[in-house]
Amino acid sequence: MRLEGKNTQPMSITISSKPTSIVHKKKRVNARDIQYFLLLLPPLVFFIVAMIIPLIMGIYNSFTDWDGISLEKNWIGFTNYIEISKDEMFIQSFKFTGLFMIFNTIIQNIAAFFFAVMLDSSIKAKNFYRTIIFAPVLLSPILVGQIWTKMYGTILPSINDIFGLSINFNFFSSPDTVLTGLLVANNWQWIGYWMLIYLAGLQAVPKDIYEACTVDGGNWWQKFFHITIPMLGPSITICTIGIATGSLKVYELIVASTGGGPGDSSKSTIMHIYDTAFMSQQSSYASAMSVVFLLVLLIFAFIQLKVLRKREVEL
Repeated sequence: MRLEGKNTQPMSITISSKPTSIVHKKKRVNARDIQYFLLLLPPLVFFIVAMIIPLIMGIYNSFTDWDGISLEKNWIGFTNYIEISKDEMFIQSFKFTGLFMIFNTIIQNIAAFFFAVMLDSSIKAKNFYRTIIFAPVLLSPILVGQIWTKMYGTILPSINDIFGLSINFNFFSSPDTVLTGLLVANNWQWIGYWMLIYLAGLQAVPKDIYEACTVDGGNWWQKFFHITIPMLGPSITICTIGIATGSLKVYELIVASTGGGPGDSSKSTIMHIYDTAFMSQQSSYASAMSVVFLLVLLIFAFIQLKVLRKREVEL
């Protein structure tokens, strides 16, 4: 804008539009932030009510003598946590759960990876095999437990009789074989699920890399160890952490198949916590065991994540 007067020199005044645009931009940002906050508010409230508040209440109860029914709670400090270190049943259930987790993680990872590689090849009827392997995932663990109880107790012994064999398939009847029987049932159900994770990872690997390796004279094994496994690093991380944490929380399968027996030989940590809380009415002691188990899960998941992420970078 130009201003001119009789005794004045021409003077130009330039009005910048920058402040106005900044104000509008700030208004848009604020409006967007409010929209994001409103969208996140319902799940945030649900998370606080369903997760954070019960967690805080459970931690508080672990320092009391509450039986789960009465309104009276007396503060007893670390007494419950001291008792856990002397609880042989808790230590035994923890060992069983640890073995179940270790074997499950190894077997399911290897088997799922093997099936994914096989079904990613040019094999015929691959969709049919994928459906067969994935189908048990759709069943509930309760039904899987009943199916394998029937298999071990009736069907496989009948096959034994037909062929005149003497193989002992009654895995759930002995403390020495009950872990094997549960591993077979659990892996039968979940291998198909993790196979799909590996299959998706394989199909995301660029084919150009394999073609370049072929041009350079690489054989199948060299492609497998130097291309396939490194490119599947994120899938290996997801599957390992998922299988391990899922195995540590096993409950329904054991309830429907062995009930924790024979004796208490197949009782998992979660099952022992449930029995302590609702059968023995020692809710505060069960809360203390839950807190210890939660800490173990968090430490275990953190170590796994750090180690596997570091391995991904090295590959």
